[in-house]
Amino acid sequence: MIPLSEMQIIQIDVTNACHNRCSNCTRFTGHHQKPFFMDMDTFRQAVDSLVDFPGMVGMIGGEPLLHPRFAEMAEYLAERIPEKKRRGLWSTVPQALGRKYGSLIREVYGNYFFNDHSVDQIMHQPLLVAAREVIADPDEMWRLIDDCWIQKFWSASITPKGAFFCEVAASFNILFDGPNGWPIEPGWWKRTPEDYTEQKLQACPNCGCAIPLMRRPSSQEIDDVSPGNLERLRAIRSPKALQGRVEIYGGGLAEDWNPGPNWYMSELERATELQYRSRLADRLDSDSQARQEGKPL
Repeated sequence: MIPLSEMQIIQIDVTNACHNRCSNCTRFTGHHQKPFFMDMDTFRQAVDSLVDFPGMVGMIGGEPLLHPRFAEMAEYLAERIPEKKRRGLWSTVPQALGRKYGSLIREVYGNYFFNDHSVDQIMHQPLLVAAREVIADPDEMWRLIDDCWIQKFWSASITPKGAFFCEVAASFNILFDGPNGWPIEPGWWKRTPEDYTEQKLQACPNCGCAIPLMRRPSSQEIDDVSPGNLERLRAIRSPKALQGRVEIYGGGLAEDWNPGPNWYMSELERATELQYRSRLADRLDSDSQARQEGKPL
């Protein structure tokens, strides 16, 4: 694992509300009895704590545009993080909200990553397949966890429950109501892997991110789970589990597994990806300028 200061992005999870129920979502949409909406005081604390962080500060959900105070949050982010290139937004760009906030989004964010999960090519890792249930050797399990691609290539996260070394660990904490994260205060992001132990023990053995598992198209809206995690979901009365929108994972370990960012795409795959993102950016409004300013990461 890497120090948080070396991450390219740290996300602020402003809500886990979403109109989608994607397969194996990193925010476990569909499993919560009630979504959260971060309050403005916590959001201001989160942004203030990252003013000196050298990387990008992202806003993510769920769907962040569903937050009733999205515009106020975006304006505060722009006020406190003066470099536009350090502001990011992750969104499905719902049609009506894209039009409503289009000008604001182009003004505030130097990077936006749009994905409505409407195409079958987008594959999601089985997060709810517990590492401890598929890797018998604890030493091998922890070796894989310490090399986890999510922590190396993506982000730490701030939620209403505090700061976390990994965005998926933060989501597990919300879903199963774990103990609070680190205090949201300046410099929390200077922590190094030696500081992650408690959060790792709570989340990583129950998570499948680091394990070479077969992925599922996100558009199927079915979550892969291991038996132990299915029992945990039933215990919290997960709507998605109770509706039968989960399946016990039976795919075994994947032989050809490349979980890193999209730099391993072929030129054709990359061109198709950019066309897809560009179509979503059109939802901001009809101005072609919007398509030029959105830069998928």
